[in-house]
Amino acid sequence: MDDHRFPYVQVDGRAVAPDPLPTVLMGGFGHMTAMQVRSGRVRGLDLHLARLDSATRELFGQELDGALVTGRLRQALEEAAATDASARIYVYPPQEGPLPVTVVVVRPPAPEPAGQRLRSVSYLRPLAHLKHVGVFGQVYHLKRVAAEGFDEALLVGPDGMVAEGAITNVGFLKADTVVWPQGPSLDGITMLLLRQELDKAGIAWREEPVPLADVDRFDAAIVCNSQGIAAVTQIDDIRYPPDTAFVGTMQKMYEAVPWDELH
Repeated sequence: MDDHRFPYVQVDGRAVAPDPLPTVLMGGFGHMTAMQVRSGRVRGLDLHLARLDSATRELFGQELDGALVTGRLRQALEEAAATDASARIYVYPPQEGPLPVTVVVVRPPAPEPAGQRLRSVSYLRPLAHLKHVGVFGQVYHLKRVAAEGFDEALLVGPDGMVAEGAITNVGFLKADTVVWPQGPSLDGITMLLLRQELDKAGIAWREEPVPLADVDRFDAAIVCNSQGIAAVTQIDDIRYPPDTAFVGTMQKMYEAVPWDELH
């Protein structure tokens, strides 16, 4: 990064030297959430806080104060002098005190994602319902498919069923219904917000098993994560139109999601 402010790293409310090595070495037993910040606001703040609290209860057996998390995120943004940013909040087991350790990392905002080419790989994330920090398998497969000219890895179980992307959720369109693969996966915040917007618009969606062998039956596809929504243009040898009404509708719906103040 050319900007000396980034990455800004805060541990339990205290700024630490922006050396990336401690962040890399902090892997292991913990969980996190990722978000885009614009004008000091976040989409789906309540969903992010609920995700962090639920995972903290499951992994560490205690609750996580949402007000504390929001306050530390707000503090980190202020100290990094960043109103627009990419932010990640990590949570680790208690160390020297009774509370879990929180780490906030602030980087420059991410650009809107472009069309994505997906390569299928045989891999499922362990404890896929958690956004945990043990991502070696995901990174391995991402680097492998990138070397083959693809943008994202599509995770497929031993039964041949599509689960999710390595760092995204994937959605398909069949006729006038949005189909999300049913299988071990993370309930991504962007996906959850899209489902809320689909419900408001009266557009049908459902979860169902999606065999990799049948992905050619769909009319279009998207991937989504904290960076936004992008059209899927290819899965292995199957190609999809990059610019469809479905993709445009999903992007407009997400753009309409309100931004929450960090109170």
